[in-house]
Amino acid sequence: MKWSETISLNQPLRDVCLLANAPAQNWGEFLRASEEASYQRGRREGENALSEQLIQQRAEIAELQRGILESLSQAVPQVVKETETGLISLALEAARRIVAGLPISAELVESVVQEALHQAEDGAEIVIQLHPEDLALLRKHDSKILAGLPDKGPLRFVTSGEVTRGGCIVQTRFGLIDARREVKLEQLSQTVNA
Repeated sequence: MKWSETISLNQPLRDVCLLANAPAQNWGEFLRASEEASYQRGRREGENALSEQLIQQRAEIAELQRGILESLSQAVPQVVKETETGLISLALEAARRIVAGLPISAELVESVVQEALHQAEDGAEIVIQLHPEDLALLRKHDSKILAGLPDKGPLRFVTSGEVTRGGCIVQTRFGLIDARREVKLEQLSQTVNA
């Protein structure tokens, strides 16, 4: 568009005044000042918007952090409980394997019988049930326990298919003392898990 062309407007101009009588200004200086003012205003608005955005992000991060800490505080006791349960199961399984791997000897069977007899309150009419191989082992080694114990009197030994190797069941007038390996391990498991 050339300066000499006529500009047509769709609507009449409002609040327009003619600058012909206005004092002469340095338009270059006016434009620079106007640009500087616009720049400063834009900078302030940008800083304010950025400051608000940073405050909002900090609030979101703080909320996220609170949520994570709350989740962790709830998860830690559960993880501890699961770890304890896992460790108990692992220890019990290790004990089962160790006990299952122990060789059965006359000394081991004697020890199991003596331990069970210590739990018996009555010394009369005691019958000790053993696995057939364990009773044969005691007889083969002429175990002194077959003759009885001084504080318990005579003992009667019988074989039982219910008793596994390395264990025994002691029967008295007042009841049974179950000293089989698997029963002891189950009692240990119940005690630990209680």
